[in-house]
Amino acid sequence: MSDLLDVTHHTAALNGIIQHWVSAGDGPPVYLLHGFPETWYAWRKQIPVLAEQFTVIAPDLRGYGATEKPASGYDKRTMANDLAALMDHHGHQRAIVVGHDRGARVGTRFAKDHPDRIDRFVTIDNVPTRVLMEKVSPPLAQLGWFLTFLNVPDLPEVLIAGREEEWLTHFYRSWSYDPEMLTPEEIDVYVRAYRQPGAVRGAAMDYRASAEDVAQDLADADQLITCPVLALWGQEFEQNGRFFDVLEVWKGMAHDVRGFGIPQCGHLCMEEQPDVVNHALLAFLADSSES
Repeated sequence: MSDLLDVTHHTAALNGIIQHWVSAGDGPPVYLLHGFPETWYAWRKQIPVLAEQFTVIAPDLRGYGATEKPASGYDKRTMANDLAALMDHHGHQRAIVVGHDRGARVGTRFAKDHPDRIDRFVTIDNVPTRVLMEKVSPPLAQLGWFLTFLNVPDLPEVLIAGREEEWLTHFYRSWSYDPEMLTPEEIDVYVRAYRQPGAVRGAAMDYRASAEDVAQDLADADQLITCPVLALWGQEFEQNGRFFDVLEVWKGMAHDVRGFGIPQCGHLCMEEQPDVVNHALLAFLADSSES
């Protein structure tokens, strides 16, 4: 199915790793950063729409998809520097950044570390790492069991090996308002990506960087993001919507924040409610030249 998208695949050695990304369209640059358990393919329903007005660049994050999966560098500062290097490669001094889940964590760090390089930031179904860790409780920990599981060294990789389809399908089904939202063919795209050597370890290493990520977040907790921020989230994803007032959380992270929860939508907002997400993105980005 990914072959039907009008995108171009690229790779280059950037910030010490081989990065893979797809691109489409022409206009102001928009970078789309995926989350777990996905790859750039998560944006397949946004790319054609955004490409009508923007240059769209959707990378596989460090450790994911066709990007290199090194043994280190999964703290969000390093991953934000991956993005900065990718922008340098394209000659983009400034860009719009849209991040979902783990990609939103990278985008948050990028907005703080490189405030002069981001025009607007969209965070989709994400509670910042520091805030999430401050609010951990037994009920929240039970819902977020995978956070602890993936932090165990080596064991997840051993247990998941050969069972990638079952592992991933659990998340796609349980994190969606409609458990059948993804077709078997769409799931297979992700399964093939996560069956690559080192792919499960790469995702686990992303989570294993949480302690370092929190330390980075605490060091500049009082530094607010200066660019306009749009926060979107799925109202039916219990881990975020039940335990957090997502909009208020983000109002504590930036000077200029707007956003809303999407009804009948779980964690994978871009895939489950693409029309709502696309409309919100286009409206928010329409006046990006003013930021």
